[in-house]
Amino acid sequence: MLTLRQIEVVRAVMLSGSIAGAARLLNVAQPGVSRTMKHIEATIGIRLFARRGGRHVPAVEARDVFEQLQAVNEKIENLNAAIRQLHAGADVELRIGSVPSIANVMVPRAIEKLRRRFPGLRVTIDVLKIEEAIDHLLLGRGEVVLMSQRYTNASIVFDDLARGRLVCIVAPTHPLAGMAVIAARDLAPYPLIGIDPRDPYGRIMTDLFERDGLAYTITIRARFGTTVCALVKQNLGVALIDAFTVADSPASDLVVIPLAEPTDFPTFVAHRADTSLSSFATAFVGFVRQAMEEAMEQGGSGRARR
Repeated sequence: MLTLRQIEVVRAVMLSGSIAGAARLLNVAQPGVSRTMKHIEATIGIRLFARRGGRHVPAVEARDVFEQLQAVNEKIENLNAAIRQLHAGADVELRIGSVPSIANVMVPRAIEKLRRRFPGLRVTIDVLKIEEAIDHLLLGRGEVVLMSQRYTNASIVFDDLARGRLVCIVAPTHPLAGMAVIAARDLAPYPLIGIDPRDPYGRIMTDLFERDGLAYTITIRARFGTTVCALVKQNLGVALIDAFTVADSPASDLVVIPLAEPTDFPTFVAHRADTSLSSFATAFVGFVRQAMEEAMEQGGSGRARR
């Protein structure tokens, strides 16, 4: 029985035509190659090479052996090529889902790093409503889903992703634009642009006012954070929004103001309980977590305040 290392030595001798040449190809000492060849021939009981004109040429009686060795070597080369392709992510698709608040800015930041590590990887991103996330996983449409809410479902595993917080956004020309920190009572007199109170972030926003008995008016409701930002940009009101959504917003469009009250919230990554994550999904989750943590370290907006 020949080992893969012994096959490698035999092939090196065949390619180079000498023990010395094989040693150079394998980057090992010449005596080691010589001892290995003697051991191989003693083990299999036949001569593999004949000396001819100072060179090692395959012996006639070993012709069938060399044909088999060549076939084994081709399989090894194919295996190594497949491993190299897999390492680069070639011919592999990673399918992920995400709620909009994480998908808009954090996911692209993570994908940029992911593609640098796996340049051949294909990625499909589905932006989902919260109520669509579980079906997305159970129906096999994606490997992981990034979420702002945890559900009780025995078929789904929820892991902590990163903590975020709400911030206030106003138009640059708004009277509150110059404030360094803002409280709910400062916002209460102004028309609010908000999301559904049943949304995780919407509940935090409404609790902020109701906790102190503050009257407030939501004049415009919008489902997604990007729409809220566009409305605030037109100076149609002020808004409380998750810091991840506004991480890339230019200061010329929106002024991001930290809130005096605590508004921290968790986020989660979900996947099916009956499967383990691929190395690509694991790397992606790590990059998303890094992007979200960096956004929080930069004042909660992912960019420096103006």
